[in-house]
Amino acid sequence: MSNVPSSSAVVAAHAPEASSASRTVALVGPPNSGKSTLFNRLTGLRQKVANYPGVTVEKRLGRTSLQGQDVLLVDLPGVYSLEPRTEDEQVTHDLLRGRMDDVPKPDAVVLIVDVTNLGRQLTLAGPILSLGLPTLVVLNMADDLKRRGGTVDVDALAEQVGTPVALVSARTGEGLSAVGEFLQGALGVPRPVELPIISNVPSCRQWSAELGKRARYRAPLPSNWTRRLDGVFLHPVAGPLIFVMVVLAVFQTIFQAAVPLMDGVETMIAVSGGWLQSALPESWFRSLLIEGIWGGVGSVVVFLPQILLLFIFIGVLEDSGYMARAALIADRTMAKVGLEGKSFIPLISAYACAIPAILSTRTIANQRDRMATILIAPFMTCSARLPVYTLVIAAFIPEEPVYARTATMIGLYLLGFVAAVLTAAVLKSSVLKSARTPFLLEMPSYRMPTLRSIGLRLLDRAKIFLRRAGTVIMATTIVLWFLASVPLQNGEPPEIAESVAGAIGRTMEPIIEPLGFNWRIGIGIITSLAAREVIVGTLGTIYGMEADEGSLELQSALQSDLTLPGAIALLIYFAFAMQCMSTVAVVRRETGGWKWAIIQFVYMTALGYVCAFAAYRILS
Repeated sequence: MSNVPSSSAVVAAHAPEASSASRTVALVGPPNSGKSTLFNRLTGLRQKVANYPGVTVEKRLGRTSLQGQDVLLVDLPGVYSLEPRTEDEQVTHDLLRGRMDDVPKPDAVVLIVDVTNLGRQLTLAGPILSLGLPTLVVLNMADDLKRRGGTVDVDALAEQVGTPVALVSARTGEGLSAVGEFLQGALGVPRPVELPIISNVPSCRQWSAELGKRARYRAPLPSNWTRRLDGVFLHPVAGPLIFVMVVLAVFQTIFQAAVPLMDGVETMIAVSGGWLQSALPESWFRSLLIEGIWGGVGSVVVFLPQILLLFIFIGVLEDSGYMARAALIADRTMAKVGLEGKSFIPLISAYACAIPAILSTRTIANQRDRMATILIAPFMTCSARLPVYTLVIAAFIPEEPVYARTATMIGLYLLGFVAAVLTAAVLKSSVLKSARTPFLLEMPSYRMPTLRSIGLRLLDRAKIFLRRAGTVIMATTIVLWFLASVPLQNGEPPEIAESVAGAIGRTMEPIIEPLGFNWRIGIGIITSLAAREVIVGTLGTIYGMEADEGSLELQSALQSDLTLPGAIALLIYFAFAMQCMSTVAVVRRETGGWKWAIIQFVYMTALGYVCAFAAYRILS
């Protein structure tokens, strides 16, 4: 077995000379083939995410420069077929045929397959090669193949398919020089290959198996570690218990490990705010900068370390292969409420954000299952709720016993999950009733996550969080500062309670008073419709404007406004209520109108209000 294919297996026979013009290359492959890992390694930070026009499928575009030549890489959704049944497959089908207005037809294709599952994954090669585009077949996960005793004759396979073949490991970077060579110059039309009827799936599979034989392919032995770990993680009793223990460990670590980092960020914000306050003359601009922006945005940025720590754990669980096992365990629960296993994957991603979770439902072919998944996804505890939960829990839940705060946080996550499951059960037994679809999931081998992969994930998440802090949250705090500074009284800003913002809060107070909330919390609930974590910035601005010298002691200030029953009611309200207008807009677009978006908003908000009311009354 050779790690890097010879030149005859790298460059197609009719490749033209490389030109200096920018080229477009599509990356195609089945799910779990390592396609996105290869894309990240090739493009690094030079990538962006957007949506194809007219559909909700995300597109990832990245650029790479090879000896001064600019190449545009398009990371297409993972698919098993080019026969369009889902939006993923439709987009891949249309883009490869040049039917996307905003992305040019690819000049070449890189087909990535998992070499440890070659017989199954090569079924996609026939349809791709029939397009007539210059194609490089990348046999990924070479390190896994070698470790498990498998072999493949790369040159023989390249000769059989009539197109370049490279054996690589996107994870370690092994063999990527072959990919770079193809991207630079191998853009010729591949030699004709005798292909089966593309629409005949069994024929494609027979062809791929025949290719494997001619390439003297020896499948790798099943990983001993994978077998042993699956025997434990997928055990009907031990599996769920281990999953619960993993969740407990994650949140306990988040609370313990994030504290020093959060304290450091808070100190930096306080020191820089104090320096600015002493450096600037007293004016409306200083008030806006210190009390508005610094108090509002700074109070949210403090929680960045905790959010990043959460995403480190999510990244490790996903990249190691454990998350797929968790999905299989949870499928047993999903089946009881009428959802297919594919619904669990978007629900898992909703722990990051409901918007990409809703977009990822495009892989669900059953439209009623897809609609039900869209409607329940916002119940999952997204990262935007984390600052709210952390602030209130730290202010009202004692540090002792050790697991009190962790148990409270996990309880809130479970609360959202239970609400999602019960809502799905109601929907799937009534208006969205349909037959159950079998859940098919290809289990990846267990792998050690790489620092590069985790680092890129964290950098991307930090950019998203800081961009939101610098746009939505900053804009909200500026508007709030203005509303809290008018009308002027004798040329001076009024007390906040007598300002326009105070009037809005006091108008709302009779509605929220039964929940144990006052007018300040009411202002926060209104502003957090823009984004859930905005309530932290809002309270930071309000308390900062009320305090002397612009000091900001959010936890102690919150304790003066809320009792323990009121704090629990606030947590429950945020666990259920739809406090995110961006999600409402995405639901409207996904469902084709305002009907379901309005129903979802009213239902979630009403559920949050009723449950918060009940909690406050019972605890009081």
